[in-house]
Amino acid sequence: MSHALVPTKLEELWAYIAENPEAMLCAGGTDLLVKIRSRSVTPDCLICLERLDDLKGVRFEAGEIIIGALTTHRELLHDPIVQRDLSILASAVQNLGSPPIRNMGTLGGNIVTASPAGDTLAPLYILKARLKIRSKESSRSVPIESFILGPGKVDLRAGEILSEIAINQDSRFTVNHFEKVGRRNALACSVVSMAALMNIAEDNTISEIRLAWGSVGPTIMRFGDVERLLEGRQLTVRGIEDAIRKVQQSVSPIADTRASADYRRDVAGRLLLRLLSYASSR
Repeated sequence: MSHALVPTKLEELWAYIAENPEAMLCAGGTDLLVKIRSRSVTPDCLICLERLDDLKGVRFEAGEIIIGALTTHRELLHDPIVQRDLSILASAVQNLGSPPIRNMGTLGGNIVTASPAGDTLAPLYILKARLKIRSKESSRSVPIESFILGPGKVDLRAGEILSEIAINQDSRFTVNHFEKVGRRNALACSVVSMAALMNIAEDNTISEIRLAWGSVGPTIMRFGDVERLLEGRQLTVRGIEDAIRKVQQSVSPIADTRASADYRRDVAGRLLLRLLSYASSR
């Protein structure tokens, strides 16, 4: 790498991008810098975004929670809006990496990296996050599931950046659950993760549920048929056993050095059993 550029204003950023069309953008760098060190990517120029304060912070706007793409994971953990209204995202960030990684890594970087094991992605899918994509000339808004196209692949065109994440302020779900399984208790890349938003009626029936899984397919996976199968069922082992089997039949995991495909398939279904704790605590 011959040089790095550090814009402090968006006007500078657009100029740097125009002058260096082959440059790579760095939004925290916790994944990118590892790739540069291993020489799996060899950018001639790096545009570092960490001083663009306009793309940081959390705020309310027109009934939505807006998160700047350059907001770090540590900042998310300490933000009162995130803690109160997006507790499932806070839970995922709490499980993400180590304190130094959370200090450097950004929510936008985690999204654009587009790893199926990205800890924030499953919560963002079921929160129905929309992403604001900006260039010098225009902006557009896309749902996160349309933006992430595959492992490491996103719908980001030349001259564009991810600037904000928008989430509807929706507090109707009483259960916010995130869990990941890794090879260690800490600093572990996810083998399987699951995010769930759920409401339980007084008779212990699941009245509404959203589910998403990470590390069991090329992108985050959701199964509408599993959610429909669970809604109206009792939150008991017997009530969810059909859904467990359906998940295990529907996921498409790979085998790698961290886990076999069969292990991931089995765990993906069995993570639904974790939801039973919410029934017993009522």
